[in-house]
Amino acid sequence: MEEWCKNLELLIKSRTPIIWIKTKEEERLQKILNIPIKRLNVKRFISWDCVNGIKGTLNEEGKFSNNPLGVLNWIKEQSSDISTVLLVKDFHKFYDDPSISRTIKELSFLLKETSHNLLISSHILPSSEELDDLMTIVNLPLPDQKELKNLIRTISINTDSNLDEKDLNELVNASSGLSEIKIKQVTAKALTKRGKISKEDIQDIIDEKKQVIARSEILEFFESNSSQNDIGGLKVLKVWLKQRYRAFSKEARDYGLPIPRGVLLVGPQGTGKSLTAKSISQSWSMPLLRLDVGRLFSSLVGSSEARTRETISRAEAMSPCILWIDEIDKGFGGDARSDGGTSQRVLASLLTWMSEKESAVFVIATANAIDKLPAELLRKGRFDEIFFLDLPNSEERLSILNLHLEKRRPGFNFPLSTIVDRTDGYSGAELEQAVIEAMHFSFSENREIMEKDLIKAVSELVPLSRTAKEQIDSLKEWSSTGRARPAS
Repeated sequence: MEEWCKNLELLIKSRTPIIWIKTKEEERLQKILNIPIKRLNVKRFISWDCVNGIKGTLNEEGKFSNNPLGVLNWIKEQSSDISTVLLVKDFHKFYDDPSISRTIKELSFLLKETSHNLLISSHILPSSEELDDLMTIVNLPLPDQKELKNLIRTISINTDSNLDEKDLNELVNASSGLSEIKIKQVTAKALTKRGKISKEDIQDIIDEKKQVIARSEILEFFESNSSQNDIGGLKVLKVWLKQRYRAFSKEARDYGLPIPRGVLLVGPQGTGKSLTAKSISQSWSMPLLRLDVGRLFSSLVGSSEARTRETISRAEAMSPCILWIDEIDKGFGGDARSDGGTSQRVLASLLTWMSEKESAVFVIATANAIDKLPAELLRKGRFDEIFFLDLPNSEERLSILNLHLEKRRPGFNFPLSTIVDRTDGYSGAELEQAVIEAMHFSFSENREIMEKDLIKAVSELVPLSRTAKEQIDSLKEWSSTGRARPAS
C-alpha cells in the first residue's frame, strides 16, 4: 500500500487535475488518502457525496448536498493560495449529464494552473470515452499482507482474543483477497459465535471467499476432497509437485528461488490431469480457482480483455492460490480471424501476466490436443514445466485398479493380474468406470464383486485408445521428441 500512496503523491505533486480511483471501499480509501495528503501538506482535504454534501476542514459542511454540478463549480472558484484536494463519491451516476461532463472538461484544464486536485471515487470505470485522456485512472488494490496483519492484530487486541503470532499469520494468509469490510464482518461473526477471534475462523474466511468468487461470472471456487493418494501412478509428476510446493516458502525466497509459475499437463482424456489439479489444492492447502475460458469472451468490443484483467486481479488478490485453466486448448485453439482477434488479445494478456507475475498464483493448465495450442503458450517461461500424461502402464493399471476397488469394496479378495493384462491402452478414468460397471453386475445378483465381473466389464468397454487412436498416437509422437517431460 505504501507504493500506491507514493504513486498517488506523485500524481498530485505533478498537478494531475483529475484522478479516477476505482474501488468499492470508500471508508478505507478515505483513511488511506490521509497519508499522502498529510505528507504533501495539503491545506484542505474535502469529501463530497450527494446526501451529506461537503465534509472536511470547512465551515460549509453539508453544502451542495444533491448538487454535483455545484460542488464542481465550487472547486473551480477556489483560490490557488490554499491547496485543496476534493474527493467526490459515486460520481459515475452523474457522469453522463452534459453540464457535468462539460464542467469536468473545463476542470481538466483549469486545475492544472492551480494547486487543486479532483479525486473521483467509484466502483466502476468511466463510461464515456471522450474524457479518458483528460483523467488518470488508478485502482485501489485490496489490503496487502501488512494491512491485513495490522487490521487483524488490532481487532485481536481490542477484543482480548490473545492471538499468537503463528495463528495471526495463518489468519492473514487466509484473509488475502478480502476487502477490509468483509474481514470486519467475518470477525464480527466470530465474536458473536465464540466471543473472540481465533484460528477456527479460517473456515468462515474461506466461506466468505467462496461468496466473493461466486459473484464472478468467470472464476469458480472449486472445493476439492481429492488428494494425491487418489491418483495411481504419475510418480515423476508427484515428486516434482512436492518440490514446487516447498518453493513457496520464505526459506525458498531467502535461498534465491522465484515463486513457482505453474505447470501444463498434456495427455489423452482420462489420464488424471484434472484430478491432479484438484489433488494439488488439497495437498498444498491452497484455494483452487477454476477459470472458465469460454466465459472470458464477450460480444462487446474490449469487454473480453477487461474480463481477463479482472480475472487476473481477482486471482492475485486470492494468492496464495491455484488457478486451474481446464482444457485450455479448446479456449485458444480456434482461428483468431473468426473472432476478430479477440482470442489472440486475451491470450496475449494471459501470457504476459504468466511471464511477469510475482504473485503466488500457481497456474495449472490442462490440454487434450497439443496441435491446437498456440506455439507461444509452450515457450519456456510461461510454465515451469510441461508434463505428458500417457496412458498407464501395467504397474500403474494395477495401482489404479487397487485404489478404486479398495475405495469402494475394501477387503476384496481376488487377483488382478488377468484384468491388468486385458486393459492395455485403458485410461485411469476407463479403469474406474470398469470397476463401477463390475459392481453393477455383482450388485444386481446380490453378491460380492468377483474377478469375472471385472473381466466382463473391461471386455464390453471400448477404450479411447481405439476410438481416437490417431490423436493419441500423435500426442505420443509429439512427447517422444523431448518437448514434454513424462509424468510417469
